[in-house]
Amino acid sequence: MDVIQINDVGKSFGKTEVLHDVSFQIKKGEIVGLIGPSGSGKTTLVKAIIGMEKVDSGNVSVFDKGMPNREILSRIGYMAQSDALYLELSAEQQMMFFAKLYKVPKNERKERILAAMKLVDLEKEMKKRVMNYSGGMKRRLSLAMALLQNPDLLVLDEPTVGIDPRLRKEIWGELTSLKEQGKSILVTTHVMDEAERCDRLVLLLDGTVLASGSPSELKERFQTDSIEAIFLQKKGSEG
Repeated sequence: MDVIQINDVGKSFGKTEVLHDVSFQIKKGEIVGLIGPSGSGKTTLVKAIIGMEKVDSGNVSVFDKGMPNREILSRIGYMAQSDALYLELSAEQQMMFFAKLYKVPKNERKERILAAMKLVDLEKEMKKRVMNYSGGMKRRLSLAMALLQNPDLLVLDEPTVGIDPRLRKEIWGELTSLKEQGKSILVTTHVMDEAERCDRLVLLLDGTVLASGSPSELKERFQTDSIEAIFLQKKGSEG
């Protein structure tokens, strides 16, 4: 079953074309990595998937519903590239605010909040104001918020920026566990060892899909030992 379907999507801002004829699917229970250098169109595509950005051509559907669609949002956990946090609140107050916003049942809120905060190793920092969190702690809090409503689909834009290697490994262990529970996960990343952990990769370059497939398939197809080398190879052939 396709959880996300992206068909011939195009998007421009003024005269600048950001996405051109982008197509791919994400199935139930898989982790797909959207990989590409800065300016390749990853964040614009992510925003189109969650309904924050309307496409100019083609279509985006999530759970068989065209996006944007407010009803579908309750099934999506989204973590933006930049943290949108209320700095005056404590982390616990922040999580409770979003639990209410996401309509998490009242009798489940405390349990869900604690579980999400434990996952990102912040359960001992819940009373602290967000303004006193480090950059890495803010990223972890944003991830906890994305997990709060137990979503069927997680869309994570650069989720591990500023997070230390030990915790990054733990987070990826949890993402794998969520996948095994049937969750679908779309993750954008610059970190190439994270790309290797994905079931499939969609390589985006200059707003178009350069290639897609499993990490091993792509390395075999391009006869290279790293995902990063595929982009370098492509750029070199254009130069």
